[in-house]
Amino acid sequence: MDNYRNPQVVSRSEWLSARRQLLLHEKALTHQRDELSRARRALPWVRIEQPYSFEGPHGHLSLADLFAGRSQLLVYHFMFDEGWSEGCSGCSFLADHFDGANLHLAHHDVSLVAVSRAPFARFQAFRQRMGWKFPWVSSHASPFNREFGVSVSDDGSSQYNYEPYSGSETELPGLSVFYRDADGTIFHTYSSYARGLDILVGAYNFLDLMPKGRNEEGTMDWVRHHDRYEGADADKSHCCHE
Repeated sequence: MDNYRNPQVVSRSEWLSARRQLLLHEKALTHQRDELSRARRALPWVRIEQPYSFEGPHGHLSLADLFAGRSQLLVYHFMFDEGWSEGCSGCSFLADHFDGANLHLAHHDVSLVAVSRAPFARFQAFRQRMGWKFPWVSSHASPFNREFGVSVSDDGSSQYNYEPYSGSETELPGLSVFYRDADGTIFHTYSSYARGLDILVGAYNFLDLMPKGRNEEGTMDWVRHHDRYEGADADKSHCCHE
């Protein structure tokens, strides 16, 4: 049974004792997370040889163009396929966090860009509906999505999250990180998928502090596009959910 349904009620001094014990675990996890981040940064790099092509608001873009003059690039592989009229609700949940982050990342040598397989024109109405400002481009004419593991086959021949994939979705979420050297050479440094994307979801960090936690039966089963929550029109301040 979840703790919030049957809480142990104690005195303030007993609570402080339990809280101090939990703090030891929290500090240990923080140190483990720091070690994991160091190990992530220590991964070997792969030189990008393929001239990937993208489409943005002003036409053709190269992978180098996505850096926008910075040395680091984080690509979010946003699920939006050719025939869709709106983006995946889970990807949209993550994307609701991007504009706030980009206010700071752009001043710290990082470009954050969403990339989708659908043609550029296909997702413009949805982008406007969501009110997003972050860069979002199409990889429609490029093998980029396939080669970075997010456009897959449902016939059992593909991998997703570094394991054989047996699901039915052919577009999947992920993130990929790139570095651009001073001489223009581009390297792939990291990619992550599935629960590895939790690190981008600030709302989950808030929920993890709450008595009910994430309170979901399946990952993101409660999530809606932020204009489809009950009362969304009346209260725009809660559009950090998606």
